[in-house]
Formats: sequence, C-alpha cells, structure tokens
Amino acid sequence: MARMRAVDAAVRVLEREGVTCAFGVPGAAINPLYSAMRARGSIRHILARHVEGASHMADGYSRARHGNIGLCIGTSGPAGTDMITGLYAAAADSIPILCVTGQAPRARLYKEDFQAIDIEAIAKPVAKWAVTVREPGLVPMVFAQAFHVMRSGRPGPVLIDLPIDVQLAEIEFDDDTYEPLPVYRPKATRAQIDKALAMLNAAARPLIVAGGGIINADASELLVAFSEITGVPVIPTLMGWGAIPDDHPLMAGMCGLQTSHRYGNATLLESDFVLGIGNRWANRHTGSVEVYTKGRKFVHVDIEPTQIGRVFAPDFGIVSDAAAGLRLFVEAAREWKSNGKLSDRSAWAASCLARKNTMLRKSHFDNVPLKPQRVYQEMNQAFGRETCYVSTIGLSQIAGAQFLNVYKPRNWINCGQAGPLGWTMPAALGVRAADPTREIVALSGDYDFQFLVEELAVGAQHKLPYIHIVVNNSYLGLIRQAQRGFSMDYEVSLAFDNINSPETGNTGVDHVQVAEGLGCKAIRVRTPSEFKGAFAEARRLMAEHQVPVVIEFILERITNVAMGLEIDAITEFEEILDVATSAVNDRGRVLEPV
Repeated sequence: MARMRAVDAAVRVLEREGVTCAFGVPGAAINPLYSAMRARGSIRHILARHVEGASHMADGYSRARHGNIGLCIGTSGPAGTDMITGLYAAAADSIPILCVTGQAPRARLYKEDFQAIDIEAIAKPVAKWAVTVREPGLVPMVFAQAFHVMRSGRPGPVLIDLPIDVQLAEIEFDDDTYEPLPVYRPKATRAQIDKALAMLNAAARPLIVAGGGIINADASELLVAFSEITGVPVIPTLMGWGAIPDDHPLMAGMCGLQTSHRYGNATLLESDFVLGIGNRWANRHTGSVEVYTKGRKFVHVDIEPTQIGRVFAPDFGIVSDAAAGLRLFVEAAREWKSNGKLSDRSAWAASCLARKNTMLRKSHFDNVPLKPQRVYQEMNQAFGRETCYVSTIGLSQIAGAQFLNVYKPRNWINCGQAGPLGWTMPAALGVRAADPTREIVALSGDYDFQFLVEELAVGAQHKLPYIHIVVNNSYLGLIRQAQRGFSMDYEVSLAFDNINSPETGNTGVDHVQVAEGLGCKAIRVRTPSEFKGAFAEARRLMAEHQVPVVIEFILERITNVAMGLEIDAITEFEEILDVATSAVNDRGRVLEPV
C-alpha cells in the first residue's frame, strides 16, 4: 500500500466519493488539507468571504442536483463556530453537507490553546454526526463513514475536525481498492402500500401532501405518475414545491399559515384523507394540529422512523424512502386501476381545480412606490419554466411562495425550517457552481441581502453569474408585521438619509453602489414601466460580464402579506380575486383580470 499523509488520503477519499467542488477559507490549522488539494488538483475551490457563507454555498450546491454533497472547509476556532448556522440549516431541511475544520495539535486540546475549541461538542446538536479524529490511521475511514452517514436514512450534515498533527502524520492507504460504503435506505413493503392505498381508496376527498423528501429522493416523476393514476390532487409543502408542476391540473396549491395559496388551504380543509409522503407536518404548513387534523384521516410515509408520530399520530405510518414507497404506490395503483378497483376522483379533482382557478390574490397594482405583488407578477412573466428560484425567510419569501410559479423539482431552493437571514446569496452561488447553465434568480428582502452581502465578491471573482432580486422596503418587514400584535413598530426600520447617495431618498443603504463596489452589476427600479427593460438589461449584463446582477425594486414602506394563526383563519390584507371564470395562458397559469 502507498504511504502518504492522512490529508492526502482524505482528498483521495473525497475524489472517490464524487466531490469535485469545495467552498471555504484556508487558515493555519487547515493548510495541510489545502496543500493536499493543491497537489491533486481534482477539487475546484471557491474562496468565500465568510465561513458561514461557505457553509451556505455548500448547502446550495447540495440542493441543486440529486446526489450532490457540498464540501465546506475552514480552519480551527471561529471557522468551526461560523459553520454552526450552516450545519443547522442543512440538518433542519435534511440536506447532506460535509464540513471539515482544522484543529490544534492533539497535545494542546483542552488547554485553551489559540483558536482551539471543542467544535465536536458544539456541532453535535446540529449535525447528523460530528467527530474529532484523534488517530491518523482513522482519517480515511472517518471520511468514508461521513459519506455513509450523510446518504443513509434521512440525509443530513456531518462535521469532521482534524488536529493539525493528525493531518500531517503519515499513514498507509490503498487508494486503488477504496469503495464507498453501502447506503442504507428503508423500503416499504407491498403489504404496507396496499393497506395505505385501501385507506386512500375508501376516502371521498383524498389528498397527497408532497414533502421535501420526495425531491431529496429524486422521486417527483413517480409522485406525478401516482397522482395521475389515482386522480388524487397534490398539496406540496414549501420544501416539496416543484415536485408537481404548478400548472398541472392535479396540483392543488400549497397549504399553510404564510407560504400558501387561498385555494390550497380551502382544499385541505375540504379533504377527508391525507397521504403525507416525505414531509414533517411542519407548523407553518399545519397551524394547530387540532384544526389541521379535524375530520380527516392520515397516512404518513417518511424515511425517518422517529418522524412518524412526532407531531401527531397518523392513522397508519410507513417507514420508507420516498422513491421506494412511491414506486410501490405506482405499481399497486396501476394494478388496482386495471382491475377496476380505483375510485373515480374526477368530481373531487374538478372541485379542487375550480378553487385553484377562482380563489386568487390580486397582483396587478400600478402603485409607485411599488407593491411587492406586482414584482412577483412581472417575475412570472419575465422568467420561464426552467428558472430556479433561491430564497430564505421574510416577507419576500412568503409573498414569493404566494405569487411565483414553480414547475420543476429543485427549481425552488429554499431554507425552510431554520431560515437564517443571509442564506440566499451564498446558496445561490452554490447552486450556480453546481449548475453552470440553469437560469438562477435569488429573491431577498433588503435585510437578507445585507446580511452576507460580501459574498457578492465571490460571484465576481469566480464568475458565478445569477440575477438577485432585492425587494426593498427599508424594513425588517416580517418582524414589523409580527410587531403589530404588540402595537409597536420598534427597531425594525432600516431607513436613513444616506449622505453619500441622496438619490436613494431615505431608503438607507445604496445597494447599487454596494453591488458595484463588490465587482457586480446592479439596476434600480422604481416604477412599473421599468420592469421589462430591467429584466432584459440584467440578462444582458450577466451574459456580458459573467457576474451576479442585482435588480433592486423600491417598494412602498408597509405592505402586510396574507397570513394567520390557523389555516382556516388567514387574514387577507390586500385585495383578493374571486372570479367565476378565468382566462388561462399557454402555460396553464391563470391570467389575473386587470
């Protein structure tokens, strides 16, 4: 066997596990690993400006394509603590990323050495596995185990901490015979599927709730096939959005307290049976369990055994990878249909479609300053079916989910459970690194945009072009809206008179100058007449310069976006549309009356 440094073996394992791109910031305690990467030349490295940003880039990279695992690298001490938010965001949404940190020599651990921190202990609550490797000979197998853990069962992130003397020690490693460890994913049995299908078949108004596990399992086509065979409409969760195209007649809308459609909530409330696949029954989707579950039965299919019954006990639970379960559902449904056993769902599906075509929210506003609803309407018209949207938390994300259209899996890349501000920009850069050709549009409020704005320079340096939509109301908009319950508007305004940019009025930060100072291009839009020209110019600038292009839309200061405390008690702050008949365009999208 070949003799090499432990870090040289680690890089060879990374290669064999399919890693071709890394995001990180070098430092003294991790320089040996960087030297091994430089010697091999097999892994592209994208230098972040902040290690938290690097972790979100790795997250976006993993979400962009099925099978991807993003790699984030940092030195000892604060680099590891900077990764914690990234680990949490990935763990919360079942995303595999590998974080690797440098560490002080083993002899200096627990002696308050410079930048020596027990990152293993800190990371354990937010990682699927966290380990400090204390024996050089363990390094290759720890990396092998990391990939096994990330891919098996419910996916999730792993942190490996490498003391510098462990990195530099020589070990024996046989690169030629290395093989990745087998991946474990539980599978449903046909008997379980037949029971669930019988329960669905006996219901009068059944629905399928499609979670992010379907997208993680690359099972969207199976979901659509099962829905079409049975005629049962689909309610995607926010993490499952895109698993069935928005314009599919059996896509019944999203349900929830915030990121939902009026027709999605109404349809869920009309149902008497729900088959949840790859979902968590997250509280922003359900509201209170009492309202959500009243009058309906539930079957829950999830890859993680401890998810079954965690939020509420279903009438029947199945532990299974979403793809394995859906393959059996499709097989069983086809058999039942050929034998004439499937119930006719045409009337129920038609009623769901009627709600979808009539229970709408108004988006065509000509106001100046702009209303955000108009921005999303124009985005739907400007960007096509292949567009990939990237977003995190805020009124920008909530309104985006209410008004945008998504047609394919992994074309809505969203940090769902953790929702850290600042995630959008680095995640979009990670998506671009994973996919050089897809049209990528990031969506941020002004505060999310400012959180990790320095990462724009990464896009300029490494030629990672995408369009970044910034809807700017100079507010922490979601928090301001939440403060209404306390009758206050306290410490949530970002507006001020910028002495260096009087043309911004009192909106505060000049995002155009900031973006240009970081090597990118930017456009400011104030009126509806500028929309089409701005989108066209952004595409031109992006193609010419191969850098991110920011389009900032100056919004009215206060817009309250529809939301509530229960799915049957959503407050509509703006105009709604209840239309008896609706025109439909060539993409199947309802055309709003003007």
